[in-house]
Amino acid sequence: MHTDREHCVRAVQSKDARFDGWFFTAVLTTRIYCRPSCPVVPPKPENMTFYASAAACQQAGFRACKRCRPDTSPGSPEWSGRADLVARAMRLIADGVVDREGVPGLAARLGYSTRQVERHLRAELGAGPLALARAQRAQTARVLIETTRLPLADVAFAAGFSSVRSFNDTVREVFALSPTELRARLPRHDHTAPATPGTLRLRLPFRAPLHPDNLFGHLAATAVPGVEEWRDGAYRRTLRLPYGHGIVALAPAPDHVDCRLTLGDLRDLTVAISRCRRLLDLDADPVAVDDQLRTDPLLAPLVDKAPGRRVPRTVDEAEFAVRAVLGQQVSTAAARTHAARLVTAHGDPVDDPAGGLTHLFPEPAALAAVDPGTLAMPGTRRATLTGLVGRLADGSLHLGVESDWAEARATLLALPGFGPWTVDVIAMRALGDPDAFLPTDLGVRAAARRLGLPATPAALTARAAAWRPWRAYAVQHLWATDSHPINFLPA
Repeated sequence: MHTDREHCVRAVQSKDARFDGWFFTAVLTTRIYCRPSCPVVPPKPENMTFYASAAACQQAGFRACKRCRPDTSPGSPEWSGRADLVARAMRLIADGVVDREGVPGLAARLGYSTRQVERHLRAELGAGPLALARAQRAQTARVLIETTRLPLADVAFAAGFSSVRSFNDTVREVFALSPTELRARLPRHDHTAPATPGTLRLRLPFRAPLHPDNLFGHLAATAVPGVEEWRDGAYRRTLRLPYGHGIVALAPAPDHVDCRLTLGDLRDLTVAISRCRRLLDLDADPVAVDDQLRTDPLLAPLVDKAPGRRVPRTVDEAEFAVRAVLGQQVSTAAARTHAARLVTAHGDPVDDPAGGLTHLFPEPAALAAVDPGTLAMPGTRRATLTGLVGRLADGSLHLGVESDWAEARATLLALPGFGPWTVDVIAMRALGDPDAFLPTDLGVRAAARRLGLPATPAALTARAAAWRPWRAYAVQHLWATDSHPINFLPA
């Protein structure tokens, strides 16, 4: 995108917010970088240059605009819609892997050498993994400075900096203000601060439009008691994080998602934000998705009725795989009951003074140690579940943001009890494949019949070729033709 100069100039001159996060505009005369929709008067085209990432702008000596705050743009949809090396690396960097494990740890997870990872990232983004992680640390630091009253030294280490000096230098370089000056710019009486001690309140941006009904409806209707709940207009759930655990409450608003995070360790802030964004598919490009689906005359009315549908995803890929097995050939209520039993018996307890959450979802190792005879489900599904958690626990199957989608599909299909439906629903909601499709799903086939689409799996798959690479979003529109609770925002 950033290499198409004419397209970028037009986006900046029209202040088109759809391109926020796709690229960044650096102004040669002021040495400032902005998002395309920056409200200031656009610079002359000859004074613009374009970069694929905020980190590349910072490396080139530009500082962030104080008006449009380009560091808070939605993430590029490139990284959520691709499965190549660069996209997988960007998802891992967003998940804080470089801060925790360094560049060697990032490369090891990807199965490449550090030199190869560095070369690919520089070629596409203009910055290496350390610079990209540094830009992310700067944004995390700004969030903590502006939303908490933590001492600035604590902010430095919570944001992932190794020293207060590097924290001060980075913040001053990126934002042209010291940490103290950033905090001094805040209103003296911050009425948005949450009342619960230790809770951060954030605004998660997204590309408009966003249709929240099926997104939050699905999460609420399938919520596992003790782990998830819908309370006071927000979806709440527990989070298992690298340094501890957390609780998040997410509520839709017209131009953002309101996010309240309670963390046991503030070093988990970056990871928690990344996982919440992935859960709600907030980095998607709804205009591109909807334009493609509208080319089918039978889908076009559905898209026009509810533009901006997202795919509800997950904060824990292994957890979702277990839940997908529990949901095989049973109702939503039955799947919730099976999952709740496992949570009560084997999940780690948590304290939630603000609601009714009680546990973290059990880890694969804990489930692998369960006596299969105690599982109240048919023998075949019991064998499928124990086979899955065994492979997850011993590391021979890994599901994560860095997973190669084709490889993960092949590994899952080879497991006993895993058919195309289970594999594709895991690919769609856990791995994040935007082109995952469920032609055998009963709800999809029923919707196809109602709309006049082919109802047999083979014929429907052939028709859906025109929807690629966004078939997972077409599934959301097809499901939404039914009156199931997953399609409605809870009261």
